Formats: sequence, structure tokens, C-alpha cells
Amino acid sequence: MATTSILVIYTGGTIGMVKNHENGALVPFNFERIYEQIPELKTMQYQIDAVSFDPLIDSADIVPERWIEMAQIIEKNYEHYDGFVILHGSDTMSYTASALSFILSNLNKPVVITGSQLPLGELRTDGRENFISAIEIAAAKDDETPIVPEVCLFFENKLFRGNRTYKFNAENFKAFVSGNFPLLAETGVYLKFAREHILKPNFKKLKLHTQLDPNVGILKIFPGMQENFIKSILQCKSLRALVLETFGSGNAPTSDWFIKALADAIQGGLLVVNVSQCVTGSVEMGKYETSRRMKDIGVIGAKDMTTSSAVSKLMVILGEESDPNLIRERFLKPWVGEVSED
Repeated sequence: MATTSILVIYTGGTIGMVKNHENGALVPFNFERIYEQIPELKTMQYQIDAVSFDPLIDSADIVPERWIEMAQIIEKNYEHYDGFVILHGSDTMSYTASALSFILSNLNKPVVITGSQLPLGELRTDGRENFISAIEIAAAKDDETPIVPEVCLFFENKLFRGNRTYKFNAENFKAFVSGNFPLLAETGVYLKFAREHILKPNFKKLKLHTQLDPNVGILKIFPGMQENFIKSILQCKSLRALVLETFGSGNAPTSDWFIKALADAIQGGLLVVNVSQCVTGSVEMGKYETSRRMKDIGVIGAKDMTTSSAVSKLMVILGEESDPNLIRERFLKPWVGEVSED
């Protein structure tokens, strides 16, 4: 039987940092010496190779071009490896996980994104366990078929569907949550997969969507918003789509000026998508008067989609479509489990 092979893609971030023994400063880890840093990997008997971004990037500097770069590395090596592990800073990890789930169409192998809150070289690091578990998940198979053939995110004993996650804690090892979708797996004494929640492979040829359009905005609704502020955003000439983060189940102010400003922008070609500010729950357009008026003027309800999924999905669609009806149709259609179906 051939040795299971995993490609590690190090983009930057806390997990790949170790202390320089001479001055105590944190420096990027040399992944060619991965077995010295994590000797436990030898017991797995996998072939583990690594590539690193050059230069490495902080996750706060992630842009769509970097998502495409990750996807192209996977595409180039797709036939040579059984799974992929991406090491990434945690701040924008949910955005990257969401974007890759849409960019990597017909994915039939695991892409596990992980990171850490403490550097790999720290004594109490969470990075060691996250890294080892991510490798094990990426290598897991049933009868030579990958168990998790989708883009997922592993952090602190939990495997999430990547496009369903939020980072909700900046200090705790339990940094991520998936409020609207169950876990895909959990580690403890045993690695337990929730197979009923994992996407099934389709065995089609991998295809990349690489023409992303970043002309998407996010507007978080808050009490006391001023008309001039709203209009300045809605009248931005390059803006093609706006993700509106609303209260509760999709509610926003019913002021005439607010509704008219949205209506004028939509008439002018702007796509406006309604997501909830809540981590758990779904937008229900028309449930209350505060969302019914938005529904009437053409605001699109994103149901239980996360902000990061809505933004990255829109970038992919807008990069390929110009017809407003097709854009709307493709956005509303579930692609890779990013939104619950009716």
C-alpha cells in the first residue's frame, strides 16, 4: 500500500513561529526540520512535505490574490498528495476557509486549515496538537476514499466546516465557533467523525474559480446611523455588492430615508445581501416589518450564511458574472454546504 502523503502549506501566522535561541525573538520555523520540532509525526508514518509563502504574511494582510495562490498550490500538487494542511493566522482564517471552499470547485480531498494562539515553539502552545490533529484528519480514509473531502478548519479539538465558522475569542484556545452547523469531527482519546454532516465526494475533476472581484463591502447596522454616512457607502461607484449585517433575524431601521437609500442603490445595480449579526440563527426576510420593507425593495436574505462566506462567495460570483439575475441566482444556490437548504 502506498504511503499516505500530506502537503503542508505555511502561509504565515503564529503557529509557524519559534524562538531564536540566541536572542529569544520569534522567527519563522524551518519546516524541513519538522520531525525535530514535532517528533510525534514520525509515528504516523506519513510522507509530509511542506511549502512556504515567500514572503510569509500576517493573516491581517490576506487578500484574494493570496487565496488564489493557495488554491493554485493545491491544484499543482493535487494528484501527488492525499490531503493538504494550510497553516494560517487565526484572525482571517474563517475568510480564507470560506473563500477556498468556493474557489476549489469539485474538491475531493481534505483541505484542513489550522493555526494557533501561541507559537509552535512555546511550551504551552496549542499549535502542536492542532498541527498533529490536522495532519491526521487530512490523511484519514475509508477504503482509500478521504473521509473529509472538503475545506475545513481545525482548532482546539474541533473540526468545523470552514465556511460556517466565526472567530469569536482572541485569547482563548477555543477561538472558533460554528453557530449554525454541527461539528465535522472532535478529537479526544479518539478521533470521532460526524460522517452524516460531512460532504460526500463527487469524483469530478478539480476546477478553480480564480477571477475574483473584491468590490464587495460590509455595513454593520447600529442604532443612530446617520443618513450621510449610509449614502456615502451606497454611492461608492466601484461597489458592486454590499453585505448588510443586520439585527437578529434580519432586521434593520424602517426609516423612509434608509429604505429609499437602499432602494435607489439597488435600482442602480448594487446587490445588497442581508446577514445576521448574530453568531447563531438565520435571516428570515419578512418575519417582521423591519425586514419586510427590505425584502420588498430587493434585498437578498442570506439565511444562516456567515459574513465571511457571503463576502467571499460574492467575490467569486462577481468575478465571473455581470448579469444581475445570474448573480442573484448563483448566490442563493447552495454550493458546498455554506447555507442551510429549505
